[in-house]
Amino acid sequence: MGKLSTKDLKKLVSYIKKDQRVIVPPAPGYDSGVHLLGDQYLVVSTDPCLGVPQEWFGWLMIHYPSSDTALFGAKPEFCSINLLGPLSTDSQIFLDIMKQACEAADELDIAIVTGHTGTYDGLLTLIGVCTVYGRVDKNRLITPGGAKPGDHILCTKLIGLEIAINFALTRRALANKLFGNRRTLELLKLIQMQSCVNEALILAKIDGVHAMHDTTEGGLIVALNEMAEASNVGFKINFDKIPITEEIRKFQDVFELSYEEVLAMSSTGTILASICPETRNIVEQAMHNNGVNASFVGSFTKSKECILIIDGEEIPFPKKANDPYAIILSRKI
Repeated sequence: MGKLSTKDLKKLVSYIKKDQRVIVPPAPGYDSGVHLLGDQYLVVSTDPCLGVPQEWFGWLMIHYPSSDTALFGAKPEFCSINLLGPLSTDSQIFLDIMKQACEAADELDIAIVTGHTGTYDGLLTLIGVCTVYGRVDKNRLITPGGAKPGDHILCTKLIGLEIAINFALTRRALANKLFGNRRTLELLKLIQMQSCVNEALILAKIDGVHAMHDTTEGGLIVALNEMAEASNVGFKINFDKIPITEEIRKFQDVFELSYEEVLAMSSTGTILASICPETRNIVEQAMHNNGVNASFVGSFTKSKECILIIDGEEIPFPKKANDPYAIILSRKI
């Protein structure tokens, strides 16, 4: 699980021909692309969906790329869907997932335009790919590369919540043992926290929100490093200010996780945003009004250094992400 290295990804996208109609071409750190559409920009995002609970497969398939589109300031409007499975896939599975996807699209007011469904020799698991499109005015486009020195770093929701939720869904008995029956039941009802469409669109309307990025594969390590590189800035964050769900404390003990692994945890649904200091109170109030946790964990700096403050000591922020998602969801304990 994970992205190509930045070096390999840069080499991969170097083969793509430049086109003046493309405003934001494929690049490391950018989960959406942008091209001209008349006097507006069209934001396009595509994501795979696999290895998630089947009862939420269609919902997550829609929300993954919809979240990326919203993080660029565009309301998701249209999408295409590919559903691919092994030869043995029962047609009812496709029907169930498509029903989920259509309900999710309806909730977001997204029109499903086209797609493809089929079974193929060589596939070992179900794979869904959704591509989402949304328009945004030229002066309202937000990218991960807009962070400015002095901006405060906003972190929404709780780091590790995605893993805790999916652990409860897929390892119910063990979750009951580690978290207790009551908390496990609470986690089972929180899967919709793995979408950030709503809060991303709210943030996008606030002047002074300069950049946004989600914390999916590679968690805070990948997201912060990509924002810093794309924006040509550095940052300083305080580990003690990072909002971490209590379940992760349990995982740290049970799976002997390092602080680097906590920082690398995939936390789908969590947003990192670069916020002008004068806008901080407005952002905090907007998130509070919509029931979204908002924590400020540090700031971007003119210096290119990336610093982590942990136990009062300043150390280099990790560059490589060792996401423990797969280990936590599969290892026997």
